[in-house]
Amino acid sequence: MIKIGIIGAGRIGRVHITSITTRVHGAVIKTVADPFLDEDTAAWAKSMGVGHTTKDYREIIEDPEIDAVLICSPTDTHSKISLEAIRSGKHVFCEKPIDHDMDKIQEVIKALENTNLKYQVGFNRRFDHNFESLQKTVKEGKIGTPEIIKITSRDPEPPSIDYVKVSGGMFLDMTIHDFDMVRFLAGCDAEEVYVQSANLVDPAIGEAGDVDTAVITLKMENGAIAVIDNCRKAVYGYDQRAEVFGSKGMASISNDSQSSVTVSNGDGVTSEKPMYFFLERYIEAYGKEIEAFIDAVVNDKETPLGVYDGLKPVLMGLAAKKSSEEHRPVKISEIMQ
Repeated sequence: MIKIGIIGAGRIGRVHITSITTRVHGAVIKTVADPFLDEDTAAWAKSMGVGHTTKDYREIIEDPEIDAVLICSPTDTHSKISLEAIRSGKHVFCEKPIDHDMDKIQEVIKALENTNLKYQVGFNRRFDHNFESLQKTVKEGKIGTPEIIKITSRDPEPPSIDYVKVSGGMFLDMTIHDFDMVRFLAGCDAEEVYVQSANLVDPAIGEAGDVDTAVITLKMENGAIAVIDNCRKAVYGYDQRAEVFGSKGMASISNDSQSSVTVSNGDGVTSEKPMYFFLERYIEAYGKEIEAFIDAVVNDKETPLGVYDGLKPVLMGLAAKKSSEEHRPVKISEIMQ
C-alpha cells in the first residue's frame, strides 16, 4: 500500500482525492496540502479518509513515509514542486503543463535521469472511453494510414479574465489537451504549426493579450495533416469531438450526453445537449489516469504519459502562439532551438 501526498485542494485536487478514496486500490492519501486550506476543505478531506491536512506542502516533500506526490497546484508551481519531490525520492503525478518555460521542463527531465522514479503528466483525455476507442481503432489499422485528423474542442463559457491573464494563453491552457490528443491519435509528433486566430467571444480576452477562437493546422511527422478548432464559448455545452480519416476509411467520436434519447415528433427531431463541462465529461478518465499511475508505481512499470509527453504539447503550444502572433507557419524545430 503506497502513501500519497496531494498538493493543491482546489477543483482538480478534489477530483483526485475522490478518485483515490473511492476507486483506486493500492494507495492511501496520507496528507493534503494547500496554502489556502480552510476549515470546510479540511473537514471534507478528512471525511474522505485523508489522514492529515496542512497549508505547507513541504510537509509532504519532507515526509519519508510518502511515496508519491500528486501536484494539483497552480501551473507556475508545477516544475518547482516536481524538482523538490524528485530530489526527495518521490514519484510524481503532475497536472498539465509541467511548465510554460522550456528550460524549466528540461530541469525536470535532467532531475529524473538515473533514477527509477515514475513521472506522469495529467493529460486525462487519453483515458476517456471515446478517445481510447478511437486511438485503438487507428492503431489496429482499421482505417488504414491516417491522412486527416480533425479535433473540435469548445468550452461552454470563457474563463474569468483574472484566469486568462495567468493561464499562459489559450494555446498553452486549453489547446494543449488537443495537441496531446493529436499526438495520441497520429502516433507521432508534429513538424509544423499554422494558426488563424481571433477574438470573437469577449473583447476583454483580447485586451488581456489572448485569443478566444482559433483554427490550428499541423503537419505531422508521418505525413498526416491535423486540424484543431477551438472556441472559448459554445452555448450548447462542452463540445468534444474527433475524426480520423485514413486510406481505408474513417473513424469518429461524438459528444457524451446524459442519455442517448432522441425525440421525434411534429416539432422536429431533438436530442440532449452535450455534458456541460469537463468534470462531467471526463470524471471517469480522471480516475483511470490515477489508477494507471498507481499501477506504474506499485508494479514498476512505465507511466503511460511520461515527462517527454509533457514536453511535446508545450512545444506545440509555443509554436502555435508564435504562429498566431507572426501570422506564419512555425516549425517545431524553431521552438526547440
